[in-house]
Amino acid sequence: MNVSERVEAIVSGMSREEKLAQLVGYWVDQDGVVVAPMAGEMVSSTRYEDATVHGIGHLTRVYGTRPVDPVERAGWLWAEQRRLRTRTRAGIPAIVHEECLTGLAAWKAATFPTPLAWGAAFDADLVEEMGRAIGASMRELGIHQGLAPVLDVVRDPRWGRVDECIAEDPYVVGTIGTAYVRGLQDGGVHATLKHFVGYSASQAGRNHAPVHAGPREIADVFLPPFEMAVRDGGARSVMNSYTDIDGIPVASSRELLTDLLRGEWGFDGVVVSDYFAVNFLHTTHGIAADLGEAAVLALEAGVDVELPTGDAFAGPLRAAIEQGRIDEQLIDTAVRRVIAQKEELGLLDETFETPPTRIDLDSPVHRGIARRLAEQSVVLLTNDGILPLGGEDGRRLAVIGPNAAAAEALMGCYSFANHVLAHHPGHPMGFEIPDVLTALRGEMPRAGITVHPGCDVEGADRSGIPDAVEAAASADAAIVVVGDRAGLFGRGTVGEGNDVESLELPGVQRDLVEAVVATGTPVVLVVLSGRPYTIDWAIEGPHRPAAVVQAFFPGEEGGAAIAGVLSGRLCPSGHLPVSLPRSAGAQPYSYLHPLLGGSSGVTSAHSTPTLPFGHGLSYTTFARTDLTAPAEADTGATFTASVEVTNTGDRAGVDLVQLYARDVHASVVRPVAQLVAYQRVALQPGESAIVEFAVPPTRFAFTGRAGARIVEPGDIELWVGGSCADRETETTVTLTGPVYTPTPADARLAPAAIRTRVS
Repeated sequence: MNVSERVEAIVSGMSREEKLAQLVGYWVDQDGVVVAPMAGEMVSSTRYEDATVHGIGHLTRVYGTRPVDPVERAGWLWAEQRRLRTRTRAGIPAIVHEECLTGLAAWKAATFPTPLAWGAAFDADLVEEMGRAIGASMRELGIHQGLAPVLDVVRDPRWGRVDECIAEDPYVVGTIGTAYVRGLQDGGVHATLKHFVGYSASQAGRNHAPVHAGPREIADVFLPPFEMAVRDGGARSVMNSYTDIDGIPVASSRELLTDLLRGEWGFDGVVVSDYFAVNFLHTTHGIAADLGEAAVLALEAGVDVELPTGDAFAGPLRAAIEQGRIDEQLIDTAVRRVIAQKEELGLLDETFETPPTRIDLDSPVHRGIARRLAEQSVVLLTNDGILPLGGEDGRRLAVIGPNAAAAEALMGCYSFANHVLAHHPGHPMGFEIPDVLTALRGEMPRAGITVHPGCDVEGADRSGIPDAVEAAASADAAIVVVGDRAGLFGRGTVGEGNDVESLELPGVQRDLVEAVVATGTPVVLVVLSGRPYTIDWAIEGPHRPAAVVQAFFPGEEGGAAIAGVLSGRLCPSGHLPVSLPRSAGAQPYSYLHPLLGGSSGVTSAHSTPTLPFGHGLSYTTFARTDLTAPAEADTGATFTASVEVTNTGDRAGVDLVQLYARDVHASVVRPVAQLVAYQRVALQPGESAIVEFAVPPTRFAFTGRAGARIVEPGDIELWVGGSCADRETETTVTLTGPVYTPTPADARLAPAAIRTRVS
């Protein structure tokens, strides 16, 4: 790697102890709070003062471990950074890292929609704007590295961490995730891509389980979002995944962390371990006899920094060096990367004289972005005409369900409220987050609203259902709000470690919905969740609700967004970033399946999802017509596909124009549908637009039989419709010429260029 003369001089003048100190973090000020599994026994018991006598690489979650006043904590941090500069021989400040998946995970900070909602909005520009706002707040607090975005591609909704993911399509994950990287880093904070790689393919949807994915699936499904974020987004940090792939733990894989990431992609940033991942090489993977061997394996693979503490990279690695078990040049290489990162972040010149005395982590700017993203992410799944409800005087509404009056139901697992505040019952939230009920009362002040939860999110208690039924029977319409409660490791129904065997709504919530529907009162079902559930009974059943709305943890402005959609103030424009599953038994499932991966006459198992990827209704209607593309295009050149979209309804709305493709015949099995471009288009009633997509044939690249990515000549079916399953207008383009090998300069992973014009 190329480093500056300054960095080289610093590293050459460091002692072994000073070098090792730069390769570890310290989880300071835990105050007995457990926020991760096994943290009690995994975190080093070394006193902070002793651990930092030679300096320290990272300070772990200074703001995000417990509720602390940001300004007061900033004062402590600035003083600590001055101490590291002036009281340690090397005089090198620490990198401060924090979680920032739904906004900065700190008390009083804005909580944005969860990444699955980013996917539902299909708006990379807005996600980039959000990332920039988050990054600016973090840098103002002296934070340098954010542990986001998650670029895992959804494969199995039983996996608890689905709410942290963006979509089941690699291109959507890549474009939106890369936008977040750009925004966060524009704000002055290094983004950390996670979890590299394959984590979401864990066996049976279980956290930390093995992955049985072949090299083609890894290359064509799981790696592209990371490659895009590295090549196109310039990501400065990568975090390994916990899993093992075909028996090789990723934290010990030189093939992935060095040969591919650095050698092929040219990544020159820092690789950090996921929390305790180096330790896990010994304790859970069983490929290292002790922590010293675990440290050697990780360092040789390409892990530069052990987080959150120095369980393996401190004392055990020192012993391994003394025993001659590792080439000390590997330590020097990792230290160069860490010091180069600190130079890039300006830490080597920062004096830390003036900490912030005032900071607004939930400003009107933050809330405005959170509001727009939440509004765009709400998905209207079905509607028999009951929606929008309007706001007529005297309308009687029964608001029912365990998530109707629960603000925490609007937030994901990695929100500060659900991640940390759950360990501090009674502590104030620190910011405003109106629940759905409160938002409905503000949205429809002239309506008569009665309220009953009916049941809890979890548990078998049905005693509240009769009262809910009575409330619904006396109303003109019932709004039933059900779904998830995010948490970690057994606390909650979805989130890290909260994997499930069934995809039925948790607890007795289905019983509640069906009992309310049986009253004959028109019912609007609102699902607030972190994963898609098997609600085919509510979509296709004979006694289904009149409308179904899906919201994936829409954040602090999510209640108002849902209320606005229900009233009709907002026209829904969200679309499913994941297929709506028919059953848990059909998992793992992806719309990217080949012919043999779907339903057919040779099996009695029905895997076709209840609703397909890309589905989403509106209060207006759209017609997509006249899809055109050249009859032929060279395998190594870009072609243009255009389609006309018309708002055929009577109100303004936003259509998501989705361009899909199918490689009809190829040398390896290809999916029956693949999204190659998308764009949101706002249209007034009767208005049309021509949407032009610049599509590189490299969007059709795949791993061939020889193990290299190629573009083959042949026929490509193209279509545009309301989902992957809707061929509203279609055409064919034939790729001609020789088999083409994409190069790093190709636009295979770049967002499609789009131009619109009113016709």
